[in-house]
Amino acid sequence: MKEIGRKSPRQWRKMWRIALLNLWVLLCAIAWQQVQAQDGSVLVLEIEGPVTPAMASYFERGIAAAEETGATAVLIVLDTPGGNLDPTQDIVQLLRTSSVPVIVYIGPRGAQAASAGSIITLAAHASGMAPETVIGAASPVGDGGAELEETISRKLIEDLRAQVRGLAARRGEAAVALAEEMIEDARAVTADEALEIGLIDVVAVDIPDLLRQLDGRVVLVDGSEVALATAVARQQPFAMNFLEQILQMLANPLLVSVLFAIGAQAILIELSSPGGWVAGFIGVLALALGLYGAGQLPVNWLGLGLIVVAFALFAAEALATNHGALGVTGAVTLLAGLLVLFNSPGSPEFARISVPGAVGVSVITAAFFIFVAMKAMAAQKRQPRTGAEGLLGQTALVRKAFATTQEAGAYAGMVLVNGELWQARAEEPIAAGEKVAVTAVSGLLLTVKRQQG
Repeated sequence: MKEIGRKSPRQWRKMWRIALLNLWVLLCAIAWQQVQAQDGSVLVLEIEGPVTPAMASYFERGIAAAEETGATAVLIVLDTPGGNLDPTQDIVQLLRTSSVPVIVYIGPRGAQAASAGSIITLAAHASGMAPETVIGAASPVGDGGAELEETISRKLIEDLRAQVRGLAARRGEAAVALAEEMIEDARAVTADEALEIGLIDVVAVDIPDLLRQLDGRVVLVDGSEVALATAVARQQPFAMNFLEQILQMLANPLLVSVLFAIGAQAILIELSSPGGWVAGFIGVLALALGLYGAGQLPVNWLGLGLIVVAFALFAAEALATNHGALGVTGAVTLLAGLLVLFNSPGSPEFARISVPGAVGVSVITAAFFIFVAMKAMAAQKRQPRTGAEGLLGQTALVRKAFATTQEAGAYAGMVLVNGELWQARAEEPIAAGEKVAVTAVSGLLLTVKRQQG
């Protein structure tokens, strides 16, 4: 008989096999974790358009997501004509304080990192450009693209020069000199020229080529050296959310113009037909979005004043019915306002509205207000349909014949008009069942005459 609790050799062999299997699974898990650490993901953010607060919010979310998930790097595919200085400085600060390497790739072919975009590229830990792309032209300008006053201009230029010197210092003296020329002289260079000077790290035809070339490159991230492991990293797209997309789209002069037009028209509808709320809500929302969009663009605010005058003329046309004269004047004023607002001398290309676009918005808006004015004129001329005045000219049916003569030789009878019985008088006898026309109203007494035909 076997002793209780004593295991046989066969049982011991089985236990060893189980232990070795568990150890093998554990080693495989550790090896997989190491492979995952070496073969991590690269979060890919793609942005096209001017530099705005929405872009800064997008970058902030992307970097935070990369830090939380342990991504190998953040890749920003950039194509921008530039933008305002405040969001640019916010983005630069985000990139320089990131604990995850940030790579900026100016692409695809034909893209640019102009003005603010060039500063953002310099702030990245590593950078690349696609062939046939451009970087530079970062001289500061005032509102509406106007030249800054000399003292203010010099102050801004010196401040930006100091900033780009710090950002480009790790790339050598030639890169620092080029970065300063971008600020001082608005110089721009091609991808090959930027690579030759050392302003960027690589020229790559696409994102996989970029990640292969940057693999193993050592960059300084938050004070520590980090070797980029991007050759076989998985690309993980990170898109803008709905709100960021809407706010980024608003940095479009044509869209801003359309929003101004819709807002003014909707508010006029609300004022002319009070009691509802839909038109008023749409009008206020459209104007608020239009003002937000205009605030993201380098605009000349004199143009906004002209636009306000134009809408005042449109409202006067709708209320005073001047046969279109005020409407045409408003259209011309609106066109001038849009061109001044967005197309002042020196305005960057991305902030300009095309002349056909401005003409289209002006004509359509003027046509709407003139249409409202014509409808108002027609309503004023239309025969009243209620009250005593509304009975004039109406056709009535004789219910009680006009056969009895009363004072002044008139005949008395009774007619049915608009579903109501009225006492009436006529200058001649009229049989019951005939149709008559109402010619006058005196209190509760109608004057009628036989209807011809």
